[in-house]
Amino acid sequence: MTSIRRAVVTLPAAELGPDNPLPPLSPLDEVHHVEDRDLEDLPRDMARQIRYEPLRSLLPVRVRDGYGRRRAPRDVDALVLENDRLAVTVLPSLGGRIASLRHKPTGRELLYRNPVFQPANFALNGAWYSGGVEWNIGATGHTALSCSPLHAARVPAPDGGGMLRLWEWERLRDLPFQVDLWLPDGSDFLYVGVRVRNPHERPRPLYWWSNIAVPEECRVLAPADAAYHFGYERRLRRVPVHDGADRSHPLDSTHAADWFYDVPAGRRRWIAALDADGHGLVQTSTDALCGRKLFVWGTGPGGRRWQEWLTEPGTGGYCEIQAGLARTQLEHVRLEAESEVSWLEAYGPLDAPRDGAWPDVVREAEARLSAALPRAAVDAAYAAWQSRADTDPDEVLATGSGWGALEVLRAGWKLPGTPFPEETLGEEQEPWRELLRTGSYPEPRRVRPPGPSLVAPHWRDMLETAPATPSAEYHLGVAQWHAGDHAQAVRSWERALGLAPSLWPLLRCLAVADRLAGHRERAADRYAEAFDDLCRERRDDGEAWTAASAALGREAIGALLAAGRPAAARAVWERLGPEIRARGRFRLAEAALLLAEGRREAARAVLDDDLEPADLREGADDIDRLWARAGDGPLPARLDFRMRPEGT
Repeated sequence: MTSIRRAVVTLPAAELGPDNPLPPLSPLDEVHHVEDRDLEDLPRDMARQIRYEPLRSLLPVRVRDGYGRRRAPRDVDALVLENDRLAVTVLPSLGGRIASLRHKPTGRELLYRNPVFQPANFALNGAWYSGGVEWNIGATGHTALSCSPLHAARVPAPDGGGMLRLWEWERLRDLPFQVDLWLPDGSDFLYVGVRVRNPHERPRPLYWWSNIAVPEECRVLAPADAAYHFGYERRLRRVPVHDGADRSHPLDSTHAADWFYDVPAGRRRWIAALDADGHGLVQTSTDALCGRKLFVWGTGPGGRRWQEWLTEPGTGGYCEIQAGLARTQLEHVRLEAESEVSWLEAYGPLDAPRDGAWPDVVREAEARLSAALPRAAVDAAYAAWQSRADTDPDEVLATGSGWGALEVLRAGWKLPGTPFPEETLGEEQEPWRELLRTGSYPEPRRVRPPGPSLVAPHWRDMLETAPATPSAEYHLGVAQWHAGDHAQAVRSWERALGLAPSLWPLLRCLAVADRLAGHRERAADRYAEAFDDLCRERRDDGEAWTAASAALGREAIGALLAAGRPAAARAVWERLGPEIRARGRFRLAEAALLLAEGRREAARAVLDDDLEPADLREGADDIDRLWARAGDGPLPARLDFRMRPEGT
């Protein structure tokens, strides 16, 4: 019979560290967007969904950039779902990811299983890690829940056995979701039922992609003759899948790229990755999950460096096969008010010939999938699962955040099957519960960096009618800024300056406003003043204050250098403390500072050192630009993270 049990996975792991305490006020730095010139050549519905509600801000989510690259053995709590055919390992504290899918009769691992846990700056809000199957909800890119805990519980499965339910409140789009995993007795396929609900009175943009990492030495098959190609040159174009250049082998691509398969209407939705012997993984679903995609890192030096960066060198690379709610990941679909969307996915082994002409191998793979798991069986499993989707959990196995509980407490929503009990509220939610209960946002009892802000219209309305305390004005300004009312946000922060015991959070917000408005000198002044105030106020060398110093110091140095004031930037650098200055991201800041001081050889020495900027952003060109100013000759391989062809 199917069982669900607790387990522990031990692996070399970097610490996640604290979140960045500064609210992310700047526009979203997103590399996945299409140039306007391409939209006219796309199908009308695709162009409309690309334009529909792209994410503009990370608020109310915080940036996760406190991790490093020093790994040590660490125990990670896991939940194992198992029958006589498959063993599925899920990590509820790390986004509910499926870390392993092992086929017991053959002993084969069907996924790419990362031997380490190494966060990198790929999620919308920073920390993300590679491997397994991840559930991407929110907006184009990797979910802000990549490294966050999800609620987990045991629920009765449609066949009477056990089912593992994962659920959380996705905060970027303000939507609750659930992921139900179960293994029918004797089944070679894992079933995954997914539901996203919109309890609000207005429509919400919705994004979902299930990302499946598999070893890259494979051939990827999907039922399509054409695909939409997207690379880091930000062009989206429709191309044949097989026109003499076979794009189904990940290691035949030079640069990192996405291939979104144009699956014809009415065709069964599936995608498979097969190794040289024709063994591998297939994923299929009900038709609502219509998109299929292949992501490759490519064989160029940048792609290979990223593969090493995300795991241990010499352990093999990966590609991703994916399934989503639209044809491309650049689109968002509309989830109507007070409605929901759901579907069923199935994951399992597939044996089929992989070599030969594209139409022939696709036809044979689809026939073998139909024999192993008929399309009608998936539809029947979906119907059976729907009868259990509202069933309340039997046994809680893991606890996620308290943000869902706060929203349910505020609105009184009933969400059968996904309870968000009040006892899950924590320290971060407590002042907001106080605002909800009393109409006043409480002032902190001790001096510390401010807690997270909430920015949804209902919270902004409550802050506008609350007593104008410094904390209320600070959070109100953040909410107004998120709503696009920048002038009113500035007025709220300026009002709080005359009353607040802590000035640096307000000065920093005003500095960002100045910087984005093009007032470099005033932004530099406010950043310098904010950092001085933080240094006076800092109470200890604990995690919270160190995170605040690092975050504000980094922004201040950048603003001061942009204003042509290297001496003031040097003063900030010297007060950061040796532990912060030793981090890779601050070594890059040091190189920029040395160049601004005219010390090119010293800057080159920093880049020649074995620096490792842990939060190097996907698609960023920081190192390229610094090397061009400080280095001689080509960019060294250890610093080459370029993801697009030269000249683009």
